[in-house]
Amino acid sequence: MVAGMSSTRVLYLLGSAAPPVLDIASVVGQAQAQGWDVCLGLTPTAARWLESDLPALTALTGHPVRSAYRSPREPDVWPPATAALLAPATFNTLNSWALGLTGSFIVGFTAEAIGKGIPLATMPCVNSAFLAHPQFDRSIETLRAAGVRVLLGEGGFVPNHPGEGNPATYPWDAALKAIAETVD
Repeated sequence: MVAGMSSTRVLYLLGSAAPPVLDIASVVGQAQAQGWDVCLGLTPTAARWLESDLPALTALTGHPVRSAYRSPREPDVWPPATAALLAPATFNTLNSWALGLTGSFIVGFTAEAIGKGIPLATMPCVNSAFLAHPQFDRSIETLRAAGVRVLLGEGGFVPNHPGEGNPATYPWDAALKAIAETVD
């Protein structure tokens, strides 16, 4: 698909600051090859990590990359979402979303999207030490109960031991397949 060209399927690809976000341009390309018009949103930290790539990502998607809320007087520059994929989703992002703490644009969008009935999927990127925190399981349960498809464990992201992650093995294909299934 040509960047900026409208499609009947609009994917909001939303990423937080975990190492797999550094490969987001290739994920945008994969999603576009699957027929998605992609709008890219990032947490402020992820946007800082990708700062030098933001102009190229804007050109690739044909839409501004967003990492902050727009002001009430600004028009929405993105077309309405058909579906949204939040990946990689960090411990902080997942817990904030489940608790309704909408300090970042991507968490605010996904929290509201639950109520709007927009199909949602997320794939965490956390190490196994975070799994031991009692809030993590509660957050995953909350999101699943709200209808969010959470790709954690077999068929999705399998947490590694701290310091042993390999961003190249992050299962982006599973995430893109899951979000396509939410609208098919």
